[in-house]
Amino acid sequence: MIAIEQQDSGFHRYWVAYCLRNGIPFKRVDCYRSDIVEQLRGCDALMWHFSHQDYRDMLFARQLIHSLAAGGMEVFPDPATSWHFDDKVGQKYLLEAVGAPLVPTWVFYTAREALAWSDATRFPKVFKLRGGSGASNVMLARTRSEARRLIRRAFGRGFSPRRAWADLKERWRKYRLGKTGAADLLKGFGRLILPSDFDRLHPREKGYAYFQEFIPGNTFDVRVVVVGNRACALRRNVRRNDFRASGSGEIVYDRAAIDPRCVEEAFRINRRLGAQCLAYDFVFDAQNRPLIVEISYGFTAPAYEKCDGYWLGDMTWHAGSPALCDWMIEDLLDTLQNRREASENDNAPKPETRPI
Repeated sequence: MIAIEQQDSGFHRYWVAYCLRNGIPFKRVDCYRSDIVEQLRGCDALMWHFSHQDYRDMLFARQLIHSLAAGGMEVFPDPATSWHFDDKVGQKYLLEAVGAPLVPTWVFYTAREALAWSDATRFPKVFKLRGGSGASNVMLARTRSEARRLIRRAFGRGFSPRRAWADLKERWRKYRLGKTGAADLLKGFGRLILPSDFDRLHPREKGYAYFQEFIPGNTFDVRVVVVGNRACALRRNVRRNDFRASGSGEIVYDRAAIDPRCVEEAFRINRRLGAQCLAYDFVFDAQNRPLIVEISYGFTAPAYEKCDGYWLGDMTWHAGSPALCDWMIEDLLDTLQNRREASENDNAPKPETRPI
């Protein structure tokens, strides 16, 4: 039996619908209760789309996932897929270690080292907090003085994990483009006065400084989502008068707009990482080579239903809407079936042998 977290947000509703449609036994569980391990008795797997937008998830989700996996339970996302989620610092080391084409990235743990680096490097550079999505915690340090100001703040009072004014500006931009409604805009105004639980309880970001090379000339990025041996991709255009594409909402679904090298590289890195599911964000350097900006197991699933097809690991193209969340549960079911068959083979009677 598969356990699925009881929320209906994110991937959960797709997983429940798949189970109902295909007669797969499942159980809804509450991962936030202290007795979650007891709730999982009799289950073979747990599927939980935990979120970077819930302070509770960032406190314990990865620890629970690791613990269940250590106890022999299949999980989605598994540790290889999720330990680096919403952690750009962790992703830097991981991608460097496996030889991925990462945008040049620097991280410092003392103000002295960061300031010395700022005196020796060229600008602009991109400053990021380790968490956040949709480019919400991404700032451009155009000059050395701007970088030094960000460094001093990083090692001083730090940054709120979600910047209310920047969030409101983004909501206003999407409202003007017709990509969100008045209720969402009013919610942004409300956050200026009444912070959310995440804003109140998530610790401030401080004690490190993270910079990436600014790659000029990119008017879009390419997002490739790999699930097992399948991948789909889309292009996200940069916001007007900005350098950020993530979260812009300006999406191009045409297969011809996707550089296949991004898909090939995403498959290659995903095999190295042994990940169940990861989204890879690519930009292009001055030599038109694809470079990875960051990775994430989580994404907004409905955005990819408009893709006109998907690739298999050998780059064979298949037309049709990608069923990303269905693929996740199908891969998990295949893993459980393989485990059962391996266990049955281990327990099968061995042929009797006689000494010669």
